[in-house]
Amino acid sequence: MTVTPGISINDGNLVVHGKTILTGMPDNIVLTPGSGVGLVAGAFIGATASDSKSLHVFPIGVLEGLRFMCCFRFKLWWMTQRMGTCGKDVPLETQFMLVESKEEDDPNAPMIYTVFLPLLEGQFRAVLQGNDKNELEICLESGDNTVETNRGLYLVYMHAGTNPFDVINQAVKALEKHMQTFLHREKKKLPSFLDWFGWCTWDAFYTDVTAEGVKEGLKSLSEGGTPPRFLIIDDGWQQIESKPKETDCVVQEGAQFASRLTGIKENAKFKKNDQNNEQISGLKHVVDEAKQHHNVKNVYVWHALAGYWGGVKPAAAGMEHYDTALAYPVQSPGVMGNQPDIVMDSLAVHGLGLVHPKKVFNFYNELHAYLASCGVDGVKVDVQNIIETLGAGHGGRVSLTRSYVQALEASISRNFPDNGCIACMCHNTDGIYSTKQTSVVRASDDFYPRDPASHTIHISSVAYNTLFLGEFMQPDWDMFHSLHPAADYHAAARAVGGCAIYVSDKPGNHNFELLKKLVLPDGSILRTQLPGRPTVDCLFADPARDGISLLKIWNVNKCSGVVGVFNCQGAGWCKVTKKTRIHDASPGTLTGSVCANDVDSIAQVAGADWNGESVVYAHRSGELVRLPKGASVPVTLTVLEYELFHFCPVKEISNTISFAPIGLLDMFNSSGAVEKFEVQMTSDEKLQFFDGEVSSELTTSLSNNRNPTATISLKVRGCGRFGVYSSQRPLKCCVDNVDTHFNYDSATGLVTLTLPVPSEEMYRWHVEIQV
Repeated sequence: MTVTPGISINDGNLVVHGKTILTGMPDNIVLTPGSGVGLVAGAFIGATASDSKSLHVFPIGVLEGLRFMCCFRFKLWWMTQRMGTCGKDVPLETQFMLVESKEEDDPNAPMIYTVFLPLLEGQFRAVLQGNDKNELEICLESGDNTVETNRGLYLVYMHAGTNPFDVINQAVKALEKHMQTFLHREKKKLPSFLDWFGWCTWDAFYTDVTAEGVKEGLKSLSEGGTPPRFLIIDDGWQQIESKPKETDCVVQEGAQFASRLTGIKENAKFKKNDQNNEQISGLKHVVDEAKQHHNVKNVYVWHALAGYWGGVKPAAAGMEHYDTALAYPVQSPGVMGNQPDIVMDSLAVHGLGLVHPKKVFNFYNELHAYLASCGVDGVKVDVQNIIETLGAGHGGRVSLTRSYVQALEASISRNFPDNGCIACMCHNTDGIYSTKQTSVVRASDDFYPRDPASHTIHISSVAYNTLFLGEFMQPDWDMFHSLHPAADYHAAARAVGGCAIYVSDKPGNHNFELLKKLVLPDGSILRTQLPGRPTVDCLFADPARDGISLLKIWNVNKCSGVVGVFNCQGAGWCKVTKKTRIHDASPGTLTGSVCANDVDSIAQVAGADWNGESVVYAHRSGELVRLPKGASVPVTLTVLEYELFHFCPVKEISNTISFAPIGLLDMFNSSGAVEKFEVQMTSDEKLQFFDGEVSSELTTSLSNNRNPTATISLKVRGCGRFGVYSSQRPLKCCVDNVDTHFNYDSATGLVTLTLPVPSEEMYRWHVEIQV
């Protein structure tokens, strides 16, 4: 049975582009070809059963001897990565899986990448898992014992091709057309806070945040020269039941998690009296002060998808019209088989106050309208996956989640015109395949400042999770501390992540030298263009556990590519102890290499006339090297060490002159400063392509009295040391039409000059260089 040109079933085997992926497929497994534009490289896997149930487990075939990488939920809220080679390596709650294969008979055949995406169908949700017989299984469940089925035709979508990033992108876009329940990231509006430095109150104050604390944090960062333009007032501002704090409360999982919301306005810590001693909105006062006195552009506040950790208090004064009822969470077997969760233990005993799904839009709209009236620009909506556990009596987990997500997005659209929403604790496909608007998603478990096991796995988890999540939303790498043993490691990762950059420093506890590598004096950041993802050669390696692999994360700027390299070995989620732990207390020093083609889309950035040559600037070492096409540079790192490599395509201006813009040499994302690069030939000579002999350029020094061959025009943001590569000493450099002193290193071709601090926000200098 042929399903698509590249996918077929032969004698009970699933064959993709000539390579068997699964063997021994049972007779109850059905394949349906993808139809319509964009679906030709894909097919759907379905299954039938003899009886109707609310939960089915369907084996779909044996997986052996092929490398795969998957993202699975290690606990209710969050995913992390796992690599393996056979079915029993596939964890419970696998929501994304990429398999590598090659046609055995043809040594020149390209590598084929096949993505498996378990889906939502009707009121049911599918995930993948493996068993001890190396069978890959589909676990299908509704989350409501009264919602049953005996079949599903569109349970898993598979899509194959030769470029893994294109395969994933095409697969999700094909599903967007097929399911019509979500939109791809590229179609969503990104909120403006992403391009500005931020501060979050959480790790600074936890739930003890006060109005005074907010003021102190903003003041402290601004005085050091890295002014936050974006503020998140995290958990701790709302009106909740007053319960005595438990002495053994695990704050990192969300303090007071059985407490319920009692009102939509701010609590007493944020209340304020006016001159007549009458109470006014303290939240509005805090927001006004942040914006007027500290030039904050965007203020977001935290709330849970259910209102608070324990939901909304039933029949609380003024909230009776939400028809809230106590509900008791029931977790799926897959989640229960991975990491138990203290939040759920508490809620299973105390219950959660669930706003009726038909009233939840009113709840969000009234909450958000009040916040908007206080000047708040958006919300960080947390604890989202709790809703999947409460589907009984509401048509199941998919139906209830979709009701809540649609209501949330409708309210955000009405009250926050900048699409002001950060989704958090939301790594379930029930929600992911239901978001038509939300465009920012926290991409991994938290930054835990006091947990040494968390730092390396945080970086690798975000990178691998982004392969999946980055198709739906812009990944958010979470806050971090600038004054911390792993601060520069976290900072460098965020510089290549394409994400918002925000810290959660306590007031007065800052490393401004580090922050100034991320933040420009106007409070803006140099954000990479795409979600940062692992390079192709890292996709099936295990940089957290294998003891030999470095993690490489690629991204692009407007005129360059960047690869961040990180030693993430020594810690990860343990399937035996069911928690994140250190498994190697002293992982070794590792050596790897980087090249321009590690940046998957470097050729598009470079343009049609690029001959493959680049210069690479290493941020930490400060070294600049010209690389012939295909050449690589080595990198050696100990654990918690990093290096950032900026690959700048070389432009051949004449047969003796070549050029490449680099960027702000002291910033982590150096090449993110260059926004435009044009070459204007000053003579009649046509652009001549260089013959590849690097020595001829560097040994033939042209006279400084010659006529200029070309004028290079650059648009550049920021200030400080700015660098470009030129094979010849430039004749002249101008910044905004003013002649500017420059230095030239003939050994490397590095030209440096200093850009002053601009007086306008987001200012773009016009840099002209004559060669």
